[in-house]
Amino acid sequence: QVQLVESGGGLVQAGGSLRLSCLASERTFMGWFRQAPGKEREFVAAISWSGATTSYADSVKGRFTISRDNAKNTVYLQMNSLKPEDTAVYYCAATTKGIVTTQRLYGYWGQGTQVTVSS
Repeated sequence: QVQLVESGGGLVQAGGSLRLSCLASERTFMGWFRQAPGKEREFVAAISWSGATTSYADSVKGRFTISRDNAKNTVYLQMNSLKPEDTAVYYCAATTKGIVTTQRLYGYWGQGTQVTVSS
């Protein structure tokens, strides 16, 4: 049973930055997803257990960076150049399936943290 706790959400103006954190109880493959109001949850980024391999959705490539500090059991999502369309609840998730973008392959989820980007 992997336990996940997100933090770092908040309100920011367009063009600003936020860093989300996800404290995990075990080291495994991790991902970030988001769900905007009225929309389905979508993949944002994923990282291997070592941190050597990452994957990003096209919509965030070049603006968001996923990383991890295994000494702290923490995965980060650095979000730069934020846009109003990035407004969503962001979830971290854990999987043993590798670098995957399909949410049904993630067996463990955090509670979510709200990110709101004002225009």
